[in-house]
Parts: sequence; C-alpha cells; structure tokens
Amino acid sequence: MDKLTRYEGRPEDLSGRLDKEIKVYDFLDGLGIEYYRLDHEPADSDHPQICEAVDEALGARICKNLFLANRQRTRFYMLMIPADKAFRSSDISKQAGSSRLHFAEPEYMERYLDTTPGSASVMGLINDTDNTVQLLVDEDVLNAEYVGCHPCINTSSLCIRSQDVFGTFLDAVHHSYITVHAE
Repeated sequence: MDKLTRYEGRPEDLSGRLDKEIKVYDFLDGLGIEYYRLDHEPADSDHPQICEAVDEALGARICKNLFLANRQRTRFYMLMIPADKAFRSSDISKQAGSSRLHFAEPEYMERYLDTTPGSASVMGLINDTDNTVQLLVDEDVLNAEYVGCHPCINTSSLCIRSQDVFGTFLDAVHHSYITVHAE
C-alpha cells in the first residue's frame, strides 16, 4: 500500500467526488469545523490493513459505525464504538432502552443517512432531517481527543476534534446521543 497523505480540509479538486461527500465538506466548512482528510482504497472490515494504515496516517482511530434497528424496524440507531470492542446486542439494547437491536437492512441506511454498508458515519446524520436515527456513542469514543470517520464514502476519512463532532456538529444537525459502554 502506498503511503497515505493527510490533507487539511476539503479536496482542492472535487471532480469525481460524490455529491454526498461534497455535502459533508460543505456542511463542516459552513460550521467552521476544522478537519483533516485523507483519500485511500475502500476502508472497511474486509480490509483491516487499510484501516490500520488510515488510523496511523490520520492520527485518529476510525471507529466502527454500526447501523442498527429494533426488531419491528420502527427505531433506528447509529452505534459508534472503537474497532477493538465487540457489539453485544443485549448489552447495547438495554443501554439504549430498546428491544433487542440487530443490524438494519442497507435500504434503511440509504434512506435515512444516504450511506451504504462500509461507509456508515456520524456525518450521515446531516441527511436525517426527521431525526429518525438515534446516535449511540461508546464512552471511549467520547473521551478521545479526535474522531475518525468517513464523509459518507469509505474511500476518504476525516479526523475531527471530538468536541466539534459531539457539540457543534450534532447541534447543527439537531441530534443528541446516548452514551453507552461496549466490552
């Protein structure tokens, strides 16, 4: 894998970028949130070596972003947990105050967050204008200085101060979060 380069802010040349990615850059820039970015091959659970290289180059750990639903598919959740922690449905469900959570079908992720599997991100909440998705955040993610996430596409990654994500950003998208503890 080639050495990854970390850039400050949005790409200078937006040609070939998806609208949903550009929308994230526009939103963050409009809020005055500073961020670092790098471009890479698709980074997801099928490519752990890419994820490790991205974390190192970015200077922040990309957390797992799991899109979940209750059994009836009437409530949806985005769970942000460190990559080295396990998702235990019964534990997280209890902390979220919901019936047993499971992975939601991709069509719901696309409908509410305009993202696809492997690209799920807190940044997708800019598309959830009806507040259908409840954000769940592991305490270790909250306590980290920086959050690593995708701009709704898994071929780029962002490094943003946690206080900006869980303060300024969430306030602007009118979302709150529930703190959880995963093992």
